[in-house]
Amino acid sequence: MIEGLSLLASSMPDLSVFQYNAVDNIFSMTVATMGAAALFLYMSRAHVDPEYRPALLVSGIVVSIACYHYFMIRHSWHDAYALVDGGYKGPGAAFNDFYRYADWILTVPLLMVELVAVLRLPAAKATSLLTRLVIAAAAMIALGYPGEVIADPARWTERVVWGGLSSIPFFYILYVLWTELTNSLDSQPPAARKLLEIARLVILITWAVYPIAYALGGTPDALAAKAGTADAASGIVGANGVVGLQIGYAIADMTAKAGFGVLIYLIAKAKSTKSGEAAYAA
Repeated sequence: MIEGLSLLASSMPDLSVFQYNAVDNIFSMTVATMGAAALFLYMSRAHVDPEYRPALLVSGIVVSIACYHYFMIRHSWHDAYALVDGGYKGPGAAFNDFYRYADWILTVPLLMVELVAVLRLPAAKATSLLTRLVIAAAAMIALGYPGEVIADPARWTERVVWGGLSSIPFFYILYVLWTELTNSLDSQPPAARKLLEIARLVILITWAVYPIAYALGGTPDALAAKAGTADAASGIVGANGVVGLQIGYAIADMTAKAGFGVLIYLIAKAKSTKSGEAAYAA
């Protein structure tokens, strides 16, 4: 891990004011979004039946963890740059992007838990499903991190190899979630079926952002390389790649955690007798 952090410190490119502020603002927005979602989910537990409250509790924990980690990511971003001569340059402090992987280690398995909890599958099936998903999620994150810290375009092949290995459990998770959600539709109340169909699309679309952002993080700045600037000569990943990586991950996390958490609440509310009877009658 230390080697990875030192690599991030040495490979942070210079940024324009617009690029730096774009990332800083999206981090600020992510902290606020996760915090607001946590309050909403904790306070909304009273509006669903008791059997669905654990799903909202877990969802609230997910966004609370994400709120903390994005606060730390933003703090590290501030430390990694200083305004010099009208632009932002790395003063030597490491940008600790491992906060994001620490977040994923905790929240991705919990995302699986909240989804299975709201589906209310038979105990044996739920246990089997969760076991497979949690193991796959752990493998996906463990295999992705070694490639994440490779920001030198000269080591692009290594990054691709780790990304490819991480994609195996990644696509397995998507396949299992898609098929299980599809298979569970007939057993769900009518009011919840449409929401579960939306949940399938949200998972598919938002999770697709992660490999795209991962790829951007190892992309050298083509313009800098063509011009032969210092960044290109030193093999530093391009500024556009770093900005695209950070913004892409933040948007995906907001949607996959806060947005998905609200969707979990809507599914739980639709399945609750106290709020769902009118919908069933309709």
